[in-house]
Amino acid sequence: MTFGEARDKFIHTWGTLATQWGINRSMAQLHAVLLISPEALSTEDVMEQLQISRGNASMNLRDLMDWGLVYKQLKPGERREFFIAEKDIWKVARQVAKERRRREITPVVEVLNELKAMPADTPEAQEFQRVIGGLSSVVGFADNTLNAVIKAEENWLIGQFLNVFR
Repeated sequence: MTFGEARDKFIHTWGTLATQWGINRSMAQLHAVLLISPEALSTEDVMEQLQISRGNASMNLRDLMDWGLVYKQLKPGERREFFIAEKDIWKVARQVAKERRRREITPVVEVLNELKAMPADTPEAQEFQRVIGGLSSVVGFADNTLNAVIKAEENWLIGQFLNVFR
């Protein structure tokens, strides 16, 4: 396999994989291009490599910056904007977990907590509360798991800090 073939396969696969994270394929492919690029790329560079429109590139770059996965990088003497991806894959995983938790889990937890307050004074309401309780347990488990991923580095840093004082 040539480097070009491997690069294209990675970009395609990253695009497919990231759709499981709640990121659209174009956004993920753009992220992949920046992730494997040894230097910051301009919007035009990304457009050319992925054969996408300026609007598509701009919108997805903005979204990736909102997710904390891509940063602007200034180059002296250049009027164009350049972008670089976060290269620490663990940090990428934590950022994705943090965003998914904020966008998906937190709103569901809020709704489930509101629904649990409903009185269970009929057989139908009791069954409803049983189902809501089960959903709440599953969502709580997902929330705790994502929280553990998000705090993984913090716990490691705290452990390292405490080891210094032992």
